[in-house]
Amino acid sequence: MGFNLLHHGISVENIHRNLAPARLYEEAVRVEKGFAIARNGALVCDSGRKTGRSPKDKRIVDEPESSNDIWWGDINIKLDEDTYNINFERAVDYLNTREELYVLDGFAGWDPNHRLKVRIICTRPYHALFMHNMLIRPTAEELENFGKPDYVVFNAGAFPANRYTKGMTSDTSVVLHPARKQIVILGTEYAGEMKKGIFTVMNYLMPKVGVMSMHCSANEGPEEKDVSLFFGLSGTGKTTLSADPRRLLIGDDEHCWTDDGVFNIEGGCYAKCIGLREESEPEIYNAIRFGSVLENVIIDQSTREVDYDDVSLTQNTRCSYPIEYIPNAKIPCVGGHPRNIILLTCDAFGVLPPVSRLTPEQAMYHFISGYTAKVAGTEQGVNEPTATFSACFGAAFMVWHPSRYAELLAEKIRKHESKVWLINTGWSGGPYGVGRRFSLKYTRAIIDAIHDGSLAQAETYTDPVFGVAIPKECNGVPSELLDPKKTWSDGGEYDKMAHKLASLFHENFKTFEEGASAEIKNAGPVVRASV
Repeated sequence: MGFNLLHHGISVENIHRNLAPARLYEEAVRVEKGFAIARNGALVCDSGRKTGRSPKDKRIVDEPESSNDIWWGDINIKLDEDTYNINFERAVDYLNTREELYVLDGFAGWDPNHRLKVRIICTRPYHALFMHNMLIRPTAEELENFGKPDYVVFNAGAFPANRYTKGMTSDTSVVLHPARKQIVILGTEYAGEMKKGIFTVMNYLMPKVGVMSMHCSANEGPEEKDVSLFFGLSGTGKTTLSADPRRLLIGDDEHCWTDDGVFNIEGGCYAKCIGLREESEPEIYNAIRFGSVLENVIIDQSTREVDYDDVSLTQNTRCSYPIEYIPNAKIPCVGGHPRNIILLTCDAFGVLPPVSRLTPEQAMYHFISGYTAKVAGTEQGVNEPTATFSACFGAAFMVWHPSRYAELLAEKIRKHESKVWLINTGWSGGPYGVGRRFSLKYTRAIIDAIHDGSLAQAETYTDPVFGVAIPKECNGVPSELLDPKKTWSDGGEYDKMAHKLASLFHENFKTFEEGASAEIKNAGPVVRASV
C-alpha cells in the first residue's frame, strides 16, 4: 500500500507490485490480448511481432564511468547520452500514459555477497509473471525492506523507438546505461530481453571483483564437489542436458564462479518448447503447469492442449517456470567448484566429434571461439541453422573483451583441476540437410560417462584436423559414432568439410590473437595450405 514510482519519474497511481501468480493470471484475463490458459495450467501469451531477441538493436551508453571497460564493436554498440535521454523520456512518457503498471522487485544472484536488487516496471501482466519466475523471489520481509533497487528495467516495449533518432537502426531499442543503472526497452515485447538485460549487467559487474560470469547451466551429483557446468548458446542443450533426474539442478542458463564455488543468477528456467515430449524431457515437460508462462505456442481452442510441434508463430517457442518446479532443484542454487566443464556446440557442418577431451589451452581456444550454429527462431531473421562464432558461448551478453572472461576461466580451471569436454549436439553423418541431428539418447549416455568417470579413463586418439582427443569407446554409444568421419558415406567429402570449418575457426580467431598466448593460438585446428 502507498507504493509509488515518483522517484523514477512515473506518476501513475495504480501500481501493482509483486502480485502473486494467481493475481497475475486474473490481471491477464482482464487486460492481456492474445492470451489463454493451457490445459496444463500454464499462462499462454503472445509476444507480438518480435518472437526472439533483437541483438542488432542493443546499445550501451558510452559514459566516462564504464567506457574504458567495455569491448566496443558490433556487439556492444555505443550510444550517446543525449540519445539515451530521448529514449528514456519516450519510455517514461509512454508508461505515464497507462492507467496502471506492474512492478516486480526481485534478486539476481543466489550468493548474498554478489546479489543485485532488480526492479522491473512494465505494462503487461505476462511480463511481470515472466520476471517473477526468472528473478529470485524475495520473502515478504525482504520485499518489505527492499529499499532502493540496484538496477531498474523500464519496459515500454509496446511503444516503438523513433527509428530516425541518431543511433537507432529500427523502431526497437534495448539500451543499458551502466552509470544510471537503468535498462530501457522500446519496440519489442519479447520477454527474454529483460532476462538477458540483467545477465548483461552481471557480465559487466562480476569480472570487476574477480568473479567469472558464465552463460552456462549447472548441476550437481550425489558426491561432494561433483558439479558440472554446461556452456553453450541457445539450442545447444544447456537446459535439456542439465535437467537430469539423478543430479541436482543448480540452474539452466546463467551462473557465476567465485572463490567459494558457483551460484545461479536466476530464480527460474527458460526452456525451448519446440518438439517437447514427456518421455524425452520429463522434468521440463512436467514443470509446465500453473504459474509457468508459455510464450508463442499454439494450443487447441477446444481442448486447450498445447501443440509443441506447431511453429506457425515461431520456432522459438518458450516456457519460463520457477526453478523449484524441477523436482530435483537445489535450493539455494549454489554449488562447489566444477569437476567437469562441458562446452556444447551444435555443429551444422557435421564434422566435430560427439565428444572430445580438451587440454587447458584447447579449452581456452574453444571458449573464446564459441563455435555453434544459430538455431532457427532464436533471433529475428534466423530461419535455419547458420554457422556462427560467439565468443565465450554468449558474446551477445558479454561486456568486457572475451579475453577477460577467458583468463578468469583458465585461472579457475587450473586452480581446481576441472576437466573440460567439447560435445557436439549437432549433426552427424553429413552437414545440415544431409546428415542427422545426433541422438539425444547418445548425448545423455556421453554425459553419464563423464559423470561416472569412465570417459576420463577411456583410450583416445587425436583428431588429425581439430587436434582434440576423441575417446575410442563410451558406454551406451556405438563406437562407430564417436569418429565423425566414419559416419559419412564419403570420407573425401568429410575431409573437405572438416578443413572448411577449420579455416573458419582460424579466420574467426584472428580477432582475438592479440593478447592470446602462443599455446592458445596453436591449440586450434590444422588448416591445409590449399584451403
